[in-house]
Amino acid sequence: MRNAQAYDCERLGYRFVKRCFDIVFSAAVITVAFVPSLVLCAAIAIESPGCPLYRQKRVGRIGADGKPREFTMWKFRSMVKGADKMKDALLAENEVEGPMFKMKDDPRVTRIGRFIRRHSIDEFPQFLNVLMGDMSVVGPRPPLPREVAQYDEWAMQRLAVKPGLTGPWQVGGRSDVDFDDMVRLDLGYIARRGVMTDLKLILQTVAVVFTGKGAA
Repeated sequence: MRNAQAYDCERLGYRFVKRCFDIVFSAAVITVAFVPSLVLCAAIAIESPGCPLYRQKRVGRIGADGKPREFTMWKFRSMVKGADKMKDALLAENEVEGPMFKMKDDPRVTRIGRFIRRHSIDEFPQFLNVLMGDMSVVGPRPPLPREVAQYDEWAMQRLAVKPGLTGPWQVGGRSDVDFDDMVRLDLGYIARRGVMTDLKLILQTVAVVFTGKGAA
């Protein structure tokens, strides 16, 4: 009984520290990146007319009612306007197995898009999601609703915690990792998650951002 209580206190402490870190870290990144983000938005709009920001419905953690919660996730737009409508025609070119779409030479990606995707710069607006509490800095990547609709009970376990901007999949190879391996990485993270694990993944992410390793 005492061990269970101690574990619960440890989990609550970790969640409190994690949320405090998310708020401080995301606020700092947003402040520092604000002006460069405006320049990038202008460059995106010049190459491909349309809003430089892209929003998409994603699935977060499972709520108290047992159902996955949806939220709006933000990115810098790395594809041509209307790319979602073009996806069905490219499904045959999917390079990973399972309910996930990845294509290394996706014709919808712009020139600027290739660069910002390679170095994960397109993900920076998600610090707004982190600040608002939809996401955490570290956690499993939030899937699309249509992907979750294909999940089995095993894959649904990755929705047990709040999704993250970075996590084991990002540092473990990104597009070089298939769906089943991604789930295994996420479940491994969920089992051993803690402050030191999160800090280690953040440091590893910095290296991946600079090298662009495993990017689609």
